[in-house]
Amino acid sequence: MKKLVAVLAAALVPAAVVTPVAAAAPVDVLDSVNTFIGTQDEGNTFPGASAPFGMTQVSPIGSHYAGYQYTDTAIRGFGHFFLSGAGCWEQGGLVSTLPRTGTFDPANPSTFDQTKYASPYTHDGEVGSPGYYKVHLTGYGGIDVETTATTRTGVERYTFDQSGPAQVFVNTGQANDKEPVSGSSIRIVDNRTVEGTVESQAFCGGKPYTTYFRTTFDKPFTSYGTWSPTGGTPGSKESAGGAGLRGAWLSFDNPGSVTASTAISYVDADGARRNLAAEGNRSFDKVKAATVNTWRKELSTIDVSGGTNDNRTVFYTSLYHTLLQPLTGNDVDGRYRGFDNQIHRAVGWTYYQYFSLWDTYRSQNQLIALLRPDRARDIAQSILAIHDQGGWLPRWAYANQETNTMTGDPVTPYLVDLWRFGALRGLEGKAYQALLQNSTQIPPADSPFQGRSGNESYQANGFVQYDPNFPKKGQDTDPNHGASATLEYALADCSLSIMARGLGKTQDANALAAKGQNYRVLWDSTVSDRGFTGFPRPKVEGGAWFTPADGPYTPEGQDGFHEGTAWQYQWLTQQDIPGLVQRMGGQQATTARLDDFFAYSDLLADPAKTVREEWVTGPYNYYNQFRYNPNNEPDLHSPWMYTLVGQPWKTSAVVRAAHTLFTNAPNGVTGNDDLGEMSAWYVFSSLGLYPAVPGTGQFVLSAPQFAKTVVHLENGRDIVLKAGGADASQLQYVQGLRVNGVQSDRAYVSLEQLTRGSTLDFRLTADAAKATWATGPGGAPPSPCA
Repeated sequence: MKKLVAVLAAALVPAAVVTPVAAAAPVDVLDSVNTFIGTQDEGNTFPGASAPFGMTQVSPIGSHYAGYQYTDTAIRGFGHFFLSGAGCWEQGGLVSTLPRTGTFDPANPSTFDQTKYASPYTHDGEVGSPGYYKVHLTGYGGIDVETTATTRTGVERYTFDQSGPAQVFVNTGQANDKEPVSGSSIRIVDNRTVEGTVESQAFCGGKPYTTYFRTTFDKPFTSYGTWSPTGGTPGSKESAGGAGLRGAWLSFDNPGSVTASTAISYVDADGARRNLAAEGNRSFDKVKAATVNTWRKELSTIDVSGGTNDNRTVFYTSLYHTLLQPLTGNDVDGRYRGFDNQIHRAVGWTYYQYFSLWDTYRSQNQLIALLRPDRARDIAQSILAIHDQGGWLPRWAYANQETNTMTGDPVTPYLVDLWRFGALRGLEGKAYQALLQNSTQIPPADSPFQGRSGNESYQANGFVQYDPNFPKKGQDTDPNHGASATLEYALADCSLSIMARGLGKTQDANALAAKGQNYRVLWDSTVSDRGFTGFPRPKVEGGAWFTPADGPYTPEGQDGFHEGTAWQYQWLTQQDIPGLVQRMGGQQATTARLDDFFAYSDLLADPAKTVREEWVTGPYNYYNQFRYNPNNEPDLHSPWMYTLVGQPWKTSAVVRAAHTLFTNAPNGVTGNDDLGEMSAWYVFSSLGLYPAVPGTGQFVLSAPQFAKTVVHLENGRDIVLKAGGADASQLQYVQGLRVNGVQSDRAYVSLEQLTRGSTLDFRLTADAAKATWATGPGGAPPSPCA
């Protein structure tokens, strides 16, 4: 198992000066995963146990809204639902359980506040590995807690250091910090079983929703009681009501160890009971062995050779984080709660939920579709089911509701890429009609979906107006960030034009491709900054340029752009490279602007220092910047803009520098991991492949991080990536490439090439002057909407 040992200090060593040490391949790929990565500095991952794409996760609750934080000094409980890497406050921790010993005063309500009964713990011996977590609580005489999980159940084993009476607190009225619980219930079913409900707030200010649970113990409890906001009642079998402290204590006589299995359901109590009956009737060790083996198979999809142990650990932990979500949504009998709040049944497929589309359309979606096409098909079918039930496609779908979080139109490139990867076979027409509706229309006022709320202006004038006071149905709405929404719409329309053309809808394709150039409508050729002229600029209703009340417009400001600036969003135009280059004043001016954006000359001198001091200014410092922000999604693809404009060697340098931000440490994720998006970025960029332009099925190439990587596809074929002499501790460039033994001077390969099985043999060099590969005509992929 991977233990966290002295990695904090190691993380401070710049990767550019580390001498690589050849590492023998671990016997078990699971030894190359450290689930503590991302549990500090707003990575917002969780270290506890989950099955791949599981409904239930079991992880410790600390002082942070995402659950656990590595610097926490106490554990409040072990919750049974978590999101990995999300940014908003409401992130689960539902059905919090904690073992304890000793006496307590049930008449005092504060006795049952998890912030007060929390136990201190130690990192010594703490284990975080796929499917298994272990920690020693140093309070209550000392208790070992181990957790594992199936798809729909979480299993904990509590081993007490001292003999004598013990209790387990099952807390339904509290969850993660800042996760509101508006109502809950718990009921003692028999001397081994409790069940109940938790009504909690959905993500990013969404509406309350209900989670049903059932917990069973492997040993009978000898006494019990329940508590409510006014205190506890020994012998009480039930507590139910609104917000406030609520739960049950279960007492055991000298148990030695106790195992608790908890199943959840979003459908009803019967769903939780059936899930527990199907997946919970096994010992802790058997559940752990099965889940660990499942993870072993999932992670062995990619075999990497070379690099240091830390390199491998960061890579496989990133792959692990990518494969945690979206989450399974249906019970074992196929039932799930739909977006019409009715019960539906998935027969012969798995319904998935929790879609962070603004984040994951950029690379996590494509990684799952490449590695797990069968799962990608179920994901696509799940999104179409949301459209069937709710009437519209989602943007940030949490449980069975649309939160209307973030802006733009992420579902379009997301579904178009799933079509490109073959996940919509037989559903193409249905998907296209849903996407066309989403692209051209606006949901009615009484719909909970907001869709493209800026479409009235966009369809008429080619831009979304900037209006910070535009009414919204949730946390966000597109006109509040009109400039970035315009660029997102244009990218989405271009991707949909590719699908339309592929389906023989030529007229639609031409119209959508033209809209793919709408970023040009916001290009103000009079704006100058840092010696460069021409930037995207918001327009207000009526078409006038936006000018701040306190001074002239600056592309370093936040007005009109969502979690970014014009400097960062100017690159979200990868669908029309010739048009962008023309507006920036030609190739030389464009590459000079990229050099300034990445602080390229400083990066060559000291990559690790440059990315930490000039790129990254804080996990949520999105504004007043003119540099690359690797913490956030809008410009994640921008390193590959160098390749798209004819300088592929610089892409390799920038990506290698960015890799120094990902370390084998709790703070080893840059910004929120965003349901695996940042991790997927790392996986793809480490392979030397990146899906830079949505809908094209093209992977833009750069220097791989490992000497050899083999990707085992579901169809039985392999993608083999060779890069002799690859050394992640220094900047390296591609000097030459052979694809299936044939010399290639193209900086991209197609999805079709990869899925047929391919060998890409890169020749690397540390001398940029020798890196003339793919710099000639045809070296870069063509722009789909030029």
